[in-house]
Amino acid sequence: MSPTLTPQQIKTNLLSGLTVALALVPEAIAFAFVAGVHPLTGLYAAFMMGLITAAIGGRPGMISGATGALAVVMVALVTTHGVEYLFATVVLMGCLQIAFGALKLGKFIRMVPHPVMLGFVNGLAIVIFLAQFGHFRVVAEDGTSQWLQGDALMIMGTLIVITMAIIYLLPRLTKAVPSSLAGIVAVSLAVIFLDIDTRTVGDLASIEGGLPSFHLPMVPLNLETLQIILPYSAILAAIGLIESLLTLNLIDEITDTRGQPNRECVGQGVANVVTGFFGGMGGCAMIGQSMINISNGARSRLSGIAAALFLLSFILFASPLIEQIPLAALIALMFVVSEKTFEWASLRVLHKVPKHDAFVIIAVTVVTVLTDLAIAVLVGVIISALAFAWQHAKTIYANTRTETNGWKTYDLHGSVFFASTQNFMALFSPLSDPDDVIVDFAHARVMDHSGLEAIDSLAERYRAAGKRLHLRHLSPDCLELLGKARDMVEVNLMEDPHYHLADNRLG
Repeated sequence: MSPTLTPQQIKTNLLSGLTVALALVPEAIAFAFVAGVHPLTGLYAAFMMGLITAAIGGRPGMISGATGALAVVMVALVTTHGVEYLFATVVLMGCLQIAFGALKLGKFIRMVPHPVMLGFVNGLAIVIFLAQFGHFRVVAEDGTSQWLQGDALMIMGTLIVITMAIIYLLPRLTKAVPSSLAGIVAVSLAVIFLDIDTRTVGDLASIEGGLPSFHLPMVPLNLETLQIILPYSAILAAIGLIESLLTLNLIDEITDTRGQPNRECVGQGVANVVTGFFGGMGGCAMIGQSMINISNGARSRLSGIAAALFLLSFILFASPLIEQIPLAALIALMFVVSEKTFEWASLRVLHKVPKHDAFVIIAVTVVTVLTDLAIAVLVGVIISALAFAWQHAKTIYANTRTETNGWKTYDLHGSVFFASTQNFMALFSPLSDPDDVIVDFAHARVMDHSGLEAIDSLAERYRAAGKRLHLRHLSPDCLELLGKARDMVEVNLMEDPHYHLADNRLG
């Protein structure tokens, strides 16, 4: 918590924290069900993750807790080996995240292209939206899951519309309290005092419980256990950090501030280690709750700390009251979050941006919805990298001129690397060129081993044609690694560029 907070800022952060805590309850319970663990396991994770990351993480205002992206990975482990192995996995997951931050690797999230960010945001907005429809299903007497029908569906739909109307319209009248909190409270009071029959938080599960207690995971401390939990820990650590750091980037853009990625990695790791030792299912940053917090005007660590403490107070003291909150109010809040999270501007610019950028946005969005965030981001980065290589491969060209002595000079421009070698070779005409040819690399760079091989192949073609090739302005690294063309390089210590070449033979 910043010591410079004004009373108004304190009020804003506390009320926003209360709103976030209310939204955390059904989410934590739902994700616990997805992972196949007790609801309190999800609630404890939301409390401890939220508290620790808010206190020591690298992004004030960001909210962490149990998330669906991790829960879908956890369910296989819990089903096969039991919940104790999950706790051990979460501890190891946290250790991996701490190591990632300690090695200062969090900065590499800045290399994620903007189209991937847009796809990530849009995909998660759709996931948040679709996840709410699970609350429209109930378990019938015969044990089957059925959609709400008739009056029950009509009542829930009406309450959702009323809540959304309050959230959207109240800010036009007053901003004294967060409109999302006002909507939840107003609809909850109406349901309680008018005795409206609709689904409530209590229909999901009871949230009553005590303080989380220290618990060593009851698993054998041997190599077999490590072999079981390490793959899950690595996957969970990767997904958790990707979602957390991309959410951090998003909040940076919205608030025009800069978070600390490495510190956030350590904060997420410490939180997961503690959560694993206190019976929680682990977690990461939550884009939905973070957007609620930021849209309410909260920017301080106080909001995240308050949200965690409010959630704990619900578990300890206020479970009967919180369980009466209608699910419709919380569904409405998440619908609004989904709408505000989605980058609608990205739809308007799809036909204006380069085609490969538009494809990346759509691909990451679709893959996020169909699979998971880690795969989606990886797909987006690979597509962006290939598109970048393709664009640079097309930009290599050469200006030619004939010297007074009859020699022909190729002034090369661009990058010689794996994707441009064919275009590079096509620039030259060994059979029709004069006996002496100069290739000037002053405005070009050789980037990798494929580039070196292309130069060697070019030298062999000119040698086979009985011509003399002169290579000028190459880096000393190139001279060291060239094979057949080494004797054709003309060294000028004053003018030759000095840059390092990406080749394993140098290392």
